[in-house]
Amino acid sequence: MTNPIDALIAEKGVLLADGATGTNLFAMGLEAGEAPELWNESAPEKIVALHQGFVDAGADIILTNSFGGTRHRLKLHHAQDRVLELNRRAAEIARSVADKAARKVIVAGSVGPTGELLQPLGAMTYDEAVEAFVEQIEGLKEGGAEVAWIETMSAPDEIRAAAEAAIRVGLPYTYTGSFDTAGRTMMGLAPKDIHGVADGLGEEPLGVGANCGVGASDILASLLDMSAAKPDATIIVKGNCGIPEFRGTEIHYSGTPELMADYVRLAVDGGASIVGGCCGTSFQHLAAMRKALDEHAPAARPSVEDVVARIGPLRNKQAAESGAMEGEGRRERRRARG
Repeated sequence: MTNPIDALIAEKGVLLADGATGTNLFAMGLEAGEAPELWNESAPEKIVALHQGFVDAGADIILTNSFGGTRHRLKLHHAQDRVLELNRRAAEIARSVADKAARKVIVAGSVGPTGELLQPLGAMTYDEAVEAFVEQIEGLKEGGAEVAWIETMSAPDEIRAAAEAAIRVGLPYTYTGSFDTAGRTMMGLAPKDIHGVADGLGEEPLGVGANCGVGASDILASLLDMSAAKPDATIIVKGNCGIPEFRGTEIHYSGTPELMADYVRLAVDGGASIVGGCCGTSFQHLAAMRKALDEHAPAARPSVEDVVARIGPLRNKQAAESGAMEGEGRRERRRARG
């Protein structure tokens, strides 16, 4: 398999991935509950505008509009029989934008979770998950995606199934987890353990890491755990733009372009090779991130305390750790009384 990511990292040092898909499509008129993937056929000009906005802002990697592109997710919109065509079209649109850029831009095929639980917690078997991901990734490859970008995952088995599917299709892959539950994924995977999820599959990932989650501070704390566990790994962080806040019925993200620029600096010094934005990250945020990356002078590896001082408090991991310490304190007091 070719490795476009390592080749571009060798040229540029650190790569900038794009920003939010859903948030920006909502700003373009996507309705709540509507499948973004259907816009690949019904509103392709808006998907072109999405990708073009990120390329113009300086992205080195753009993700196809195919996050919910498995039959299981598309079934919710009565489109489970259109997996191949919708994913192929997603990649074709991104490819058309990347090919017109004056520099190398990698097209990564976004592969999100199926939304189903694998056995024994749910009904879906591992083989059924692999089959669903193969179907999606075949479409992405046909459309011109260079990498299967497996993202926002919680279950190690589902990551592994998607990775195995990418290998079967013949597409190199990356994967990222969402460490949004007390510093772990919803299914209990810790950041330091992300590296070994695809061990033994025959083809190693081009990169692993974290995306989405809670906010920039928490994803940077996850990065420090991941890079400490394997310092030479190609690590991806694609954090949310601050913290989501409800304003009436709408969700807004608290991150400013200045905050996201500082997040980039900390991410690079913390060991990330690919940095991008997730929910809430606009073209303006990404442009500030590009400038910060281009102007950054390497500094010392940050500590969690440095992250908190510059970006803001941890929301998830800190709560878990303080809860654990409180529980240990209660146990100590009971022992002392006993």
